[in-house]
Amino acid sequence: MIRSASLRFAALFGVVFALSAMALVLFLWLSTAGLLDRQVEAAINADAQGLAERWTEGGVPALLLTIQERLGENVDDDAIYELTDPIGRTVAGNLGRWPSVVSSPGVFYELQVVRAGTRSLADVRRYDLPGGFRLLVGRDVRGRVELRRLLTNALFSSMLVIAGLGAAGAFVIRNLFRRMVAEVSATADAIAGGDLTPRVRRSGRGDEFDRMAESINTMLERIARLMDGVRQVSNAIAHDLRTPITRARARLEDAALHARTDGELRAAVERAVSDLDGVTAVFQALMRIAEIEVGARRSAFAEVDIGPMLADMAELYGAVAEEHGLTLRLDVPDTLPVLGDRDLLQQAVANLLDNAIKFSPDGGEIRLFGLRDGRAVHISVSDQGPGIPEADRPRATERFFRGEAARHTPGSGLGLALVQAVALLHEGSLQLADAHPGLLATISLTAMATGAFAPRTTAAQMKIASSAPHAAESGTMAHADPR
Repeated sequence: MIRSASLRFAALFGVVFALSAMALVLFLWLSTAGLLDRQVEAAINADAQGLAERWTEGGVPALLLTIQERLGENVDDDAIYELTDPIGRTVAGNLGRWPSVVSSPGVFYELQVVRAGTRSLADVRRYDLPGGFRLLVGRDVRGRVELRRLLTNALFSSMLVIAGLGAAGAFVIRNLFRRMVAEVSATADAIAGGDLTPRVRRSGRGDEFDRMAESINTMLERIARLMDGVRQVSNAIAHDLRTPITRARARLEDAALHARTDGELRAAVERAVSDLDGVTAVFQALMRIAEIEVGARRSAFAEVDIGPMLADMAELYGAVAEEHGLTLRLDVPDTLPVLGDRDLLQQAVANLLDNAIKFSPDGGEIRLFGLRDGRAVHISVSDQGPGIPEADRPRATERFFRGEAARHTPGSGLGLALVQAVALLHEGSLQLADAHPGLLATISLTAMATGAFAPRTTAAQMKIASSAPHAAESGTMAHADPR
């Protein structure tokens, strides 16, 4: 119980609530008691001022008459007066004698007095008059004392009530806290046990607990998707790599048993090496995607003008397209400034162009175009191939996913996964749409204001792009084969 977070949280709430409420009650008590004191002092000062005016107007006779009148009109019987002559004899008043403790003028005294045989408590003040006369003006404060006693009793009673309410509130808060934490703990225990289906229940009130539950559930959904992706990748690797590895082994074994010349043996080894290069390319692509997804390349971001870059890529891939009987058309503005990694963006576009060339029919047309739309830059590649069915598009960027149209084409199904990883690294997105016919793939990035750009990369420098059409053989480029 001592180490219980819910108990500490509830105890803290109870203490804060009790202290706040007690401070409020104490403030009210002090304010009320202070108000009563100020009212008494104000009444005494006003009374003394009136008596001083009467003294000024008529001297001792006028003052005596005024004191007698006020005592006679005092319905509450709380007025106290005492007027003495220079030798200390009582001239007028209702005390009978001057209190010995009242020695300084202008100071309020609270003292015990006896009036009409009754002991009482009074607040009094001394005023010195010309000629050695002394005037004592005061008020009986028995009622105020009784009220203060009642307020004090109410204060202590309210503190007990506040303590009880604080304890009850702490108990309720503790139960709410424990119930919420218990729900999260139970869900976490189930997830740790291997069951990825439980989720934290929401109350529907939209409060902080609901928002926390929503965040936790979103995280669990992400974990479930990642685990499913790991299983799919593992299965895909086992399925897609088993064939080339088995084929390489069979060729080497066959060569070892049946090769009659060095040439036959060398040819078999070269074919096996080619198969193993394809396996190596797949692993390189997976490592590249993983590197991109963890943001390891974000530190290399700089201001890049991709307009000239796309023009250079169109020049390179235009020649490749002509070799396949295709036409590549370019529609790109002079400048398209973005913040990013030039090599990664170049590789992503190269993957899209490689796919377009791979799946376009003879005589088809491929379009590479870019545009700026407000604060966004869009890079699009369209072809006239079979496209990707709408039902397959949500999965087209999954690793190793290959649609029906791509079953019999070279590749591993990693190209679009890499393109999407690059887009997400740049806080952008990849959209796949129907080009009627063919596929329209668009990378959307955040635009930047036009500024100073790095020197334009020439076509001769774009070795990674020039190797893209032959990536399946060389292993330097990951291909997308969702179709």
